[in-house]
Amino acid sequence: MLIKNANDIASSEITPKHLYLNRRKFMTGMAAAGAAIAVGVGLHNLASPPATVLANAKIDGVQKSPFSTTETITPYKDVTNYNNYYEFSTDKYEPAGLAKNFKTRPWNITIDGLVKKKQVLDVDTIIKMAAPEERIYRHRCVEGWSIVVPWIGYSLSELIKKAEPTSKAQFVEFTTIEDPKQMPGQRGNVLEWPYVEGLRMDEATHPLTLLCFGMYGEVLPNQDGAPLRLVVPWKYGFKSAKAIVRIRFTDKQPLNTWARSAPGEYGFYSNVNPHVDHPRWSQAKERRLGEFLKRPTLMFNGYDQVASLYSGMDLKKNF
Repeated sequence: MLIKNANDIASSEITPKHLYLNRRKFMTGMAAAGAAIAVGVGLHNLASPPATVLANAKIDGVQKSPFSTTETITPYKDVTNYNNYYEFSTDKYEPAGLAKNFKTRPWNITIDGLVKKKQVLDVDTIIKMAAPEERIYRHRCVEGWSIVVPWIGYSLSELIKKAEPTSKAQFVEFTTIEDPKQMPGQRGNVLEWPYVEGLRMDEATHPLTLLCFGMYGEVLPNQDGAPLRLVVPWKYGFKSAKAIVRIRFTDKQPLNTWARSAPGEYGFYSNVNPHVDHPRWSQAKERRLGEFLKRPTLMFNGYDQVASLYSGMDLKKNF
């Protein structure tokens, strides 16, 4: 049965029991990481992907970006083995294995709606539209954990300019692939498929909003959203849609998947706001993946550059 309202079901059914049990596994992993540091394993070594992976899928010509944070990068092994990707599984440790043979070529993206240039483009054509940049972004999950990742891509605004939206376009809607044969999580009804997300036009065209196709110097792994995803660093992670197949420009606010499924818990804007608790947990602190101690959560995830986008808005009401 499709979830219509979070109050209709028990919280254990929204977040499966085995997901809670995996926290023990996660804590064990964090303890191991801490022990490695204690005996002198360098952070650079922990954060770097295996050389064999880079040799097979390295992205050339990547420029460093001034938008990057200087915070310590989260280890590659953690970012690629602890994933929120319900299309494959609600368990955070399973997507890496289940997505191993996910086919990302051929792959087309439809661009339509209120634009002058409606078109269907091959993903590799989109990837080559602008010079790739490495952007080291903080990325916050609503459940209380966070990561720092060197994403590779370019500002979504580059693609938007080429589509030439009309003056009526106020929002951008992103639809992700629906393929239950490849994505076992879509055979269930934990969410309504396909996954849909949306941004206001000024959010979508902000320079920080990244159209992403790589990370850690290499092509984006399947479990992290290949072949093309969003990264919106001042919002909670579920706003950064993975495996995009359609970009539609509209004059109406899209009904995004989480707001449809649990409107009392997930609003359209979903900006990181430590002063607004999730109904089932506090958002005031977060735990960086691979670390033991928590740290204070920053407003807009620390990206004060976007504060002007929400001037005059009630960010507790518009959560």
